[in-house]
Amino acid sequence: MNRGAQPARDSSGGGWTRRRFLGAATAATAVTTIPAPALPEQTSDAARPAPADASPPPRRPVGPRPLYVGTYTSVEGGGRGIGLATYDPESGAVTGTGTLTGVPDPSYLAVHPDGRTLYAVDERQDGSVTAVRLDGHRILGTRSTGGAGPCHLSVHPSGRWLLSANYLSGSVAVHPIDARGALGERTDLVTHTSPPPGPRQQGPHAHQFLTAPDGGHVLAVDLGTDTVYTYRLDPSRGTLTEVSRARTRAGAGPRHLTFHPGGRFAYLANEVDNTAVVCAYDPATGRLTPGEPQSTGTGAGTNYPAQFAVTADGAYAYLANRGHNTLTRYAVEAGGARLRLLDTVPVGGDFPRHLALSPDGRLLFTANQRSGTVSVFHVDRASGELRLAGEPFASPVAVCALPL
Repeated sequence: MNRGAQPARDSSGGGWTRRRFLGAATAATAVTTIPAPALPEQTSDAARPAPADASPPPRRPVGPRPLYVGTYTSVEGGGRGIGLATYDPESGAVTGTGTLTGVPDPSYLAVHPDGRTLYAVDERQDGSVTAVRLDGHRILGTRSTGGAGPCHLSVHPSGRWLLSANYLSGSVAVHPIDARGALGERTDLVTHTSPPPGPRQQGPHAHQFLTAPDGGHVLAVDLGTDTVYTYRLDPSRGTLTEVSRARTRAGAGPRHLTFHPGGRFAYLANEVDNTAVVCAYDPATGRLTPGEPQSTGTGAGTNYPAQFAVTADGAYAYLANRGHNTLTRYAVEAGGARLRLLDTVPVGGDFPRHLALSPDGRLLFTANQRSGTVSVFHVDRASGELRLAGEPFASPVAVCALPL
């Protein structure tokens, strides 16, 4: 690992990366159950997640709720900034309310735990991250990520650190967050230099940087090196120390990791080989152990899995399929250790890049990049079945949909 190294420059500038090309190019039911690897020996029954039906349903919100839509501003037909909208928590209907300009290529969005500040990547050659105060939609400032093409960010549960992943340069960055929600100068930058890139990859491509449920470890998913890196985050200095690596099979192209609410298992979407993997996770060491690849239910056609979403009760998981243009529905079994493929559901749009559940878990949103739409589904709490909530909402080059 090369700490703080400056990435090689890409002559494409702010234009067409592999990620954008996949999104802009013209573009079955199964039953499969594959378990995760065995948990570490120190796991006790007391540490295992509660049964899926143990958590009460979240309180139903009243009145329209905010929805933010990420886009690319530097591509033909793209947006002008962060799309502003509201959604009805009962009907799922979305109403556009405007655009927050001044944030270039805001392709991924995240919100602070206190709900007052929104963060966006600026996915350009000279990558940066921007903080936006939601009250009045005031931009608080922008900071360099120290890398190229940042494509993902997340906020540490403490609210003190912003984590971002630079796709083109294969690096991850940490920024401090002050009491106002504004960002300070980077406290760390780590570039992935080993293992060597996987098949069909020219270098590392950090695609996601998130916090594990234990809060002490952060994980970086790198599509280019077929590796998930685990770091310990120093809570006072914001620095990273690598503690573990999890290798997928060569050429899998891991893209996005989502934890089961029990905290002992996670689900990995592999973009390149069109598979899903259940991983065991040890909170004590931060070690992630991938299981065997399993089907996405999309058949033999070209498909690029994007990401998972898991219901708050841990009973169901959904996977967005770009190419097949569906959502795969899985039943989660054995406390999170198994995914059983139930079916695939048409997404009602083209190239679902991102999906997210509403805070109450009753709606699921997909951002469909090629069709420039956001689809909304009603989620049946008992069965996990999805039902499209009317016509998709039109939004230019929609690549991220964040309901609050």
